[in-house]
Order: sequence, then C-alpha cells, then structure tokens
Amino acid sequence: MQTSSAVDRPEGRTFVTRSPAVGTRGMAATSQPLASLAAIEILRAGGNAVDAAIAANAVQCVTEPTSCGLGGDLFAIVWDHETQKLYGLNASGRSPQALTLAEFERLGHETIPKYGMLPITVPGCVDGWFTLHKRFGKLPIEQVLAPAIAHARDGFAVTEVISKYWAGGVAARRDQPGWADVFLVDGKPPAHGQTFRNPALAKTLEKIATGGADEFYRGDIARVIDRFMRDHGGYLRYDDLANHRSDWVQPVSVEYRGYDVWELPPNGQGIAALQMLQMLKRFDLAKAGFGSADHLHYFLEAKKLAFEDRARFYADPAFNPAPVAALISDEYGAKRAELIDAQRAAKDVEAGDPVLRDGDTIYLTTADKDHNMVSLIQSNFRGFGAGPCPPGLGFSFQDRGELFNLEPGHANSYAPGKRPFHTIIPAFVTKEGQPVMSFGVMGGDMQPQGHVQVLVNLLDFEMGLQEAGDAPRVRHDGSSTPTGVPADEEGGTVYVESGVGDETLRELARLGHAVKLGNGDFGGYQAIWYDRERGVYYGATESRKDGVAIGF
Repeated sequence: MQTSSAVDRPEGRTFVTRSPAVGTRGMAATSQPLASLAAIEILRAGGNAVDAAIAANAVQCVTEPTSCGLGGDLFAIVWDHETQKLYGLNASGRSPQALTLAEFERLGHETIPKYGMLPITVPGCVDGWFTLHKRFGKLPIEQVLAPAIAHARDGFAVTEVISKYWAGGVAARRDQPGWADVFLVDGKPPAHGQTFRNPALAKTLEKIATGGADEFYRGDIARVIDRFMRDHGGYLRYDDLANHRSDWVQPVSVEYRGYDVWELPPNGQGIAALQMLQMLKRFDLAKAGFGSADHLHYFLEAKKLAFEDRARFYADPAFNPAPVAALISDEYGAKRAELIDAQRAAKDVEAGDPVLRDGDTIYLTTADKDHNMVSLIQSNFRGFGAGPCPPGLGFSFQDRGELFNLEPGHANSYAPGKRPFHTIIPAFVTKEGQPVMSFGVMGGDMQPQGHVQVLVNLLDFEMGLQEAGDAPRVRHDGSSTPTGVPADEEGGTVYVESGVGDETLRELARLGHAVKLGNGDFGGYQAIWYDRERGVYYGATESRKDGVAIGF
C-alpha cells in the first residue's frame, strides 16, 4: 500500500517541492521572481542569455539587496553557441592601494573586521556587466537595465525570505554611514509584502545605463565614492576605481561519471568542488544509496581534505599562483582519496603536496533560443556587505576584504591592489564538448559542498533537476580557512537538514562525526539543463529561497 507522502506529487521522491520548468525558446532561474520575469521579458524582446542575465542581476540588486548589489563582485561562465566555447569572467575587485598590512597592525587588528571601512574592496559588479555585454550582448544596455530602474523607482513588494534576511541585517549596520537612510523605512526594515522604493539607486542605474561603466569607475559616481571615503576614514580612492578591470579567465574541469564539470580558477573556491569530485569518483556512491551513512561519510571526508588545500593554496593568482592543474588532477585526487578511512571520521586533516612548482550571494542562470547559456553569481559577501552607503547612490559596499589573511607570507595575505579569496562560484557541465547544465549553489563555504551534492544527486543517484536541489543537504563546518582560522581539533561539525534519516545520523555519530540539526544555511540552488535531443531546457530553482524558474 502506498503512503500518502509517496503520492503527494506524480514524480520524484517525497522531498520534491515542485516540477521543473520547461521551455524551448528560453529559460531563467533566479532566487527572486521579479528577476526571473525580467530575464524572460528581455529574452522575449529579442535579447540573448547574457542580456537576460544582466537584467536579472540588476533587478536583484534592487529587490534582493540582502545578498547582492552594485557594491559587490561578480563571476560568470558563458557558453557561446557561435564559437562553441566556454568563457569565464572574473569581475572581482581589488584592495585599496592606500590600505596596507602595516595599517592593520597600527590599528591593532589580528583579523579584518566584518563591517565598516576596512573590509571594503573595489566593487566589480558594474564592470562585470559591461564586460559581458561588450563581448556577447545583443540589446542596448538601456533596455537591459530598464526593469531594474523601474522597480527601484516605482517600488516592489518584498518577498518572504528576503524580508527575513533584511531584518537580520539591521543590528550590525544600522549605525554605518548612510545605511539606514537607504535600507530602512521609518527606521524599520520592510516587512514581507511591504512596498520598498530606492529612488537613489534608480538614478544611479540610469546614469550607468547612459554613461556606461566609465560613469561608475571614472565619472561622477566614482568622485562621490572618493569624497565619501575621505569624509568617513575609508581607504578606497578614485584611482582604485579608475584602474579597475575585469579579467577573462579559462574555466577548468574534471571528468565525473562521463560528464565534464567546469569551475573558475582561484581567487575563487570553485576548484574545491573539482577536488572533491576527483576523490568521490573512487567510491561507488550509487551502491551506497542516497542519504546513507556511507554516502555522506565519503562526501564529508572528501570535503575536509579539499578544504585544507583551499586554506593553503587558494588566492589571487597575480600574487600567489595556485598549482591548479596538480590540485584537480586524477593522480592527486586518487592520492587524497586514499586518506579517507571508511570506518572513521578524520579529526586531524592537513593540506597535501600537489607536486608544487615555482612560481550571502545570489546565483542565477539563463538560456536563450540560440543555445547560449549563462552561469552567473554576484554578491556583497555578508548580506548587505560592509554597511557604508555613499550619499545619493542607493547601495552599500561589499565586505569581501574580510576574507584576506593578515599573516605575512600566506598566499592569501593582504596586500594593496590584490584580490581577496572569494567564496562565490558559478559552475557548468558539458558532455562531449556540448553544453548540458549551468548551475550554482550560493552560500559561502556551502557553495562547493552544494555543487558536489547536487552533482552526486544527478549523476550517481539519477535524480531529476528539481529533485536534486530539493534533496536534504548536509554541511561541514570547522575546516581551516584561507583567512587563517585553524581547523577544529575535534574534526568540525556536520549540520544536517531534517530529511536525513535517524539511522543515518546514528551511524554518522558512530563513525565519529559530530552531528547537529541544521540552522538553515544550506545554500540556494538554481540550474538549467539542456536536452539537446529534444531541444528543450529544464529549469530548477531553490525551494529554500523566494525564486522561480520560468521557461517559454
């Protein structure tokens, strides 16, 4: 006899929340409905996937300032159908030239603060938009940014999850210069369903739409930022903005279960997912079964090993090139996998030696009728970021500089003009040189863990696209960090969602894992899968967020 939970939906396991979206002409999946709608409107107006991705991101800068904004950074992977190639964009900003390690020492800091002026780096988002648009865009940028400008000017109804994070961001930033003026209404955060307007941001977006990236980095906006920093003891200067550039980078990949999984190289953490996959391919996860203790144990042990390498090697390659090819190689993956004990959770994990040689966030994805696909991630880092908001501009600055290390000689040690270690990572999957899936899982250290869990769900456990994201997740905390925080001597903590079974929890504890019920920080997933034989896109979106996937 079937239980009622087994027939709540016609397809998939009991945890599936909705059907995947389907479309033949285009697809958009974001964490905010108005952003998905804007992307579809741009596609229907003749724009391509890049136009749609920029439009969606711009709308989220208005409607989801708890996670992204013009003051943040951006990374993207683009499949270009015309050239049949993947392109990677690193649109992250660099540290101010006026701020030095000696200045942190003079101020008495052993780590970089979360808020205020010290963690602020150059915002790379706007230059990222224009760099993408110059190479791949189709519609005029004024048309692409029009939906965001309208929502900022006319207002939008705040969605449920975003309202929760908005309220949670108040205490740490209320007293930061300009923040309350921009993001509070009568001294309070907007409630779920309340209309919020940001006319200052509408004017900023209008200036960018007409003046381009130069308006932001070399025009009046840059001069406002410079004056604001000088008035409030900040370190970012006009020249830091004027000298900023985004960089095209080559995505890197590993083979997993017959598919090629692509990530961007450091200063981001994407190759941590590839390192984990290179270890996990040595184990028969399908035989272990989804949600079993063996499945989760192998995953958690692979994560610990990859994250120790992350802490040691990942940094701005212009200052400290990581041995990327060695770290993601089959040989090194096999060597690291040998360290995984099937019967015991590791307590003390160290970085490996990969044959060294010299030398809060939104994720969205779009696809168009010509089979171009975009995987894009953009973030302020901690929610609203550092907090300070320059007058009349309507946005706050990221606090990405918090992720530098203040230990001299470390790969990720602070230096002027250096990009910090980054958590935000877009991903892509191909097979036999053709696009299959653009996807991401936002959420700090959870991101590579989420990438791997989704891929294992899809490729080992043969789940559907939405099902793979709805499946209960786990998260391991307590590894060493690139900022200099050492690993937990007891092996860290495994946080689990409520869908993980009691028998599995007991077995994980017996293996030596410290298991706790989760606190909700399990990431935010969006994905588009392209079925080339049928000529159909499938879209999935995160049930833990406010968003939707829309196809047509």
